[in-house]
Amino acid sequence: MFKKTLSLNGLYTVKFLHNSAYNVLKSQIDVSAPQFIKNQDHMVQLVSELKRKTQNVLKGGGEKLIKKHTSKGKLLVRDRIKLLLDPNSAFLELSALAANNMYEGEINSAGIITGIGKIYGRECMILANDATVKGGTYYPMTVKKQLRAQEIAEENKLPCIFLVDSGGANLPYQSEVFPDKNHFGRLFYSQAIMSSQGIPQIAVVLGSCTAGGAYIPSMADESIIVKQQGTIFLAGPPLVKAATGEEVSAEELGGADLHCSVSGVTDHYALSDEHALYLASQAVKNLQNKPSNAFNEPFEPPLYNSEDLYGIIDPDFQKPFDVREIIARIFDGSKFDEFKKKYGDTLVCGYSKLYGKTVGVIGNNGVLFSESALKGAHFVQLCSQRKVPTIFLQNITGMCGRAYSPRFLFMWPNAKISVMGGPQAAGVLSDVASKGKQWSDKERDDFRKSIIDKFDREGSPLFQLWDDGVIDPRDTRKVLGLSLAAALNCKIEDTKYGIFRM
Repeated sequence: MFKKTLSLNGLYTVKFLHNSAYNVLKSQIDVSAPQFIKNQDHMVQLVSELKRKTQNVLKGGGEKLIKKHTSKGKLLVRDRIKLLLDPNSAFLELSALAANNMYEGEINSAGIITGIGKIYGRECMILANDATVKGGTYYPMTVKKQLRAQEIAEENKLPCIFLVDSGGANLPYQSEVFPDKNHFGRLFYSQAIMSSQGIPQIAVVLGSCTAGGAYIPSMADESIIVKQQGTIFLAGPPLVKAATGEEVSAEELGGADLHCSVSGVTDHYALSDEHALYLASQAVKNLQNKPSNAFNEPFEPPLYNSEDLYGIIDPDFQKPFDVREIIARIFDGSKFDEFKKKYGDTLVCGYSKLYGKTVGVIGNNGVLFSESALKGAHFVQLCSQRKVPTIFLQNITGMCGRAYSPRFLFMWPNAKISVMGGPQAAGVLSDVASKGKQWSDKERDDFRKSIIDKFDREGSPLFQLWDDGVIDPRDTRKVLGLSLAAALNCKIEDTKYGIFRM
């Protein structure tokens, strides 16, 4: 707020009076407009389908295998996680829809649950096999999902808690699981690297731990095993018999009594799932040097309803929207200190707060011109110098996300990831394919449709593991808050360069 006053020399001077409302974004959205309602209905359909698929993965391997699992006195994987975490605390599950429609049968969540939750107030990465899904064996997407979880844990210095209940690699897919650099062995490499960096590794063996999977508890800082339930061995009884003719039980070969009393592979002897998870929580409690990343600053909720996010974006991506409308519904008090507002205006940059923590915000607001890129580079340098975490609201064709190694990457259900839009690709490819040919209008239309359908299918967030999760737009603020809390476990390194104005 400005106030003009007359000074003693007769000249006007300007005094600045503090007004906290000065940087509050004012929404221009009419929630009763027909187009808003149309957009809203479209997003409701997408979110309903997302929730249907998410609900389906909670079935694990199906009712029959769930009954078989629980008949042994074993808890289901999500019940194990719930019991391990602090009561009533949030669990940020990662890539719940991994392996969606990828393999024969339903390999829900790729047979492994990963995510971040609090144990004694400390954010931890949980990696838990679901034994009801093909015995918890590792498909190619299981490996990719676990590697991503371990990458997040390493980047953010999060202790890893492995809840092991797995038959190891899924043998029919061994060529896609075992030999290459980022296959099964990389899981153990990552575990060793994190341990060398002082990032705690705790394993709880709640069932089978066979073949390569046996490395996880044997390489962990601390290992827990359940009596007459957990087993650890490279080769099980059938292979021993085939190789040596000797008959031995799983318990004799690699049970809790052997590994706690003879081999020393495991450190804690648990009587049940519940006891094992209690011991795991105590191991976390005894960790030292808990990082101070508490969200204890006062904060204001956004002024506008998160429900509005459903109606802002048109299903037709050619129709623009103002990214400030998104910002106003995510960040504290809908406040935004914009940087270089009049320059490179197709990229919006500025500072906001998220649950009381200062963050830099970058949002696409149209085509990325040279001026927009220069502005964005300038702002990123400022955030780096000032050690301010940056949140990128990405909405632009042909721009990759994962390749830039963000700490976290989430997508809305309407999002697309591809080198270009389907219609643009169809136009280019139809021109190339039709050279020297006489195509009818129908042939050209059919060809273009096949390309558009292919790009729509492969660009969908449900197609592959391109992200850390597909989220309901209404949950964006919460998901970003949980992600920021995890990221702040890691000290922000000093920037080694000055600000380059280009």
